[in-house]
Amino acid sequence: MRCVTVREPGGPEVLEIADVLEPAAGRGQLLVRNFAAGLNRADLLERRGLYPPPAGESDILGLEFAGEVAAVGEGIESFARGDRVFGLCAGGAYAELLLVDASLAVPIPSNMSYESAAAVPEAFYTAEDGVFSLGELAEGEAVLIHAGASGVGTAAIQLAAAAGARVIATAGTAEKAARCEELGAALGVNYRERDFTEAVDELTGGAGVDLVLDLVGASYWDRNIASLRVRGRLVLLGLVGGTRAEADLGAVLRKRLRIIGSVMRSRSIEEKCEVTARFRERILPRLESGELKAVVDSILPFEEVRDAHIRMEENLNIGKIILRL
Repeated sequence: MRCVTVREPGGPEVLEIADVLEPAAGRGQLLVRNFAAGLNRADLLERRGLYPPPAGESDILGLEFAGEVAAVGEGIESFARGDRVFGLCAGGAYAELLLVDASLAVPIPSNMSYESAAAVPEAFYTAEDGVFSLGELAEGEAVLIHAGASGVGTAAIQLAAAAGARVIATAGTAEKAARCEELGAALGVNYRERDFTEAVDELTGGAGVDLVLDLVGASYWDRNIASLRVRGRLVLLGLVGGTRAEADLGAVLRKRLRIIGSVMRSRSIEEKCEVTARFRERILPRLESGELKAVVDSILPFEEVRDAHIRMEENLNIGKIILRL
């Protein structure tokens, strides 16, 4: 089978297409013929040698897939050859075939393409988990969502707005900020032109937001803390703005804040099963009905994987970049 390999840690130029042996489905696994894979920031880090896969997982890039069941391992009765499936994987989605734990596979709705399905798992699983399971956002509350035009950001805006929350979303261009508002944000903020703390004060009358969903990290730390109201929650999902910050812990104490960190990839199969089950119950029917939408920025052929990585590194995308295999 063909897959993307990383010749050595480095820039997009180290990505190459290679032929490798096909995997075989073991007990509890599905062998999926993959037709689409979503790009994620984690792929860029792994390519640079900064985010190795968990022990025992594929060293092929790619954390979300959409394809067709090619073979079923022993003990599986819920899927059959030819079923259309999508979901999370800890690695291996930049390949024509990949092994998936059957408990993490989700049937693709009949009205959804492979490319649209591949845009869903990391974005909506992470957003639902961060906004509700960890962030405990409730109707009438206010939430600040950073990287609002990212895959996770576009999903989080839709979910929070649909839950009756007031949403402020940050993004790096006026076009992206406007797209955030189209998705349901009460206010989209171009952070290159305006300090988002001013926007928070404007929307909340100086009270602060109840929740910050942060995919940036260190460079936003002080302003995130300042933006939170008393007993607010900060859910940290990404570190593109750095990993180290000097923290005023007094502000955390005075406001009685909760700081919550989360990653998806390294969770156990059992934990991922819980997230998948919540997705199937709470989100999938709304995607199927059209209430929620996977935002696809662009679809590139598998062979143009370098260009796909460049597009993400230059922050040009609104929503998900998809590789078509």
